[in-house]
Amino acid sequence: MKFAFTTLACPGWTLEQAVAAAAEYGYDGIELRLIDGQVLTPELLATNRDRINRLFDETGVRLIALGSSAQFSKQYRAERARQEEMTAALIDEARQMGVPLIRVFGGKRPDRVSMDEAIANVAESLNRLAPKAEEAGVALVLETHDDFSRAADVAEVLRQVPSPSIGALWDTQPPFESGESVVQVLDLLGDRVLHVHVKDARTTAGGRLEQVLLGEGEIPVRDILQLLIAHGYQGYAAVEWEKKWNPEIADPEVALPQHLRVLREYVGTLSG
Repeated sequence: MKFAFTTLACPGWTLEQAVAAAAEYGYDGIELRLIDGQVLTPELLATNRDRINRLFDETGVRLIALGSSAQFSKQYRAERARQEEMTAALIDEARQMGVPLIRVFGGKRPDRVSMDEAIANVAESLNRLAPKAEEAGVALVLETHDDFSRAADVAEVLRQVPSPSIGALWDTQPPFESGESVVQVLDLLGDRVLHVHVKDARTTAGGRLEQVLLGEGEIPVRDILQLLIAHGYQGYAAVEWEKKWNPEIADPEVALPQHLRVLREYVGTLSG
């Protein structure tokens, strides 16, 4: 299995520092969510395209995915159209840069929108984008997150979007919080899982999950890796250390080497 990290982990680093750290620690790839601490947009990506290409070419680290902010469960068609335009621009950038994946969200559905309507809205947008993604050789991966935290809901979207260029991103925490087991998630999403976000968390005294170093929490990451390997998963496990949103957690200099060390230990025991 190949390992990457998302630049959400290192909001205080330049892109040069992030790519150099990936090479130093031994990661295979990077998912761009931030560039120099700024949240990714098509404009930011286009402005930095030559710089990005040079950095990844020089180090041999692979740029594996773009972490977009696109959300498709918006109530009004015009709102969804703007999200589709942003995603289409990212598909164009990904095509030029040879990036295989773009992460997208269902997002938080508006109060007056039922879950069935939200699923239909997301499926409609993804069906609109699918031909462009297919032509570009790029996959859009819908993350288990927000109101689409349950694999069951992501699976229903995918049932309505048959294109092979539309898949799932299994963020390991939200389905766990939703009460879905590891087996249930993979049974529901199957071969449509094209990308995985790895993280660990434990329950606080207040009853919420807080992110912790890998192996110190409650999320069965080792079991997830075991099931993915047995299923023949060929993609990346990307460490999503959410330092950008939670500045109190450990610095990337601590968290990123620790995660890779534990991931390798897990995989080593599974293949031994």
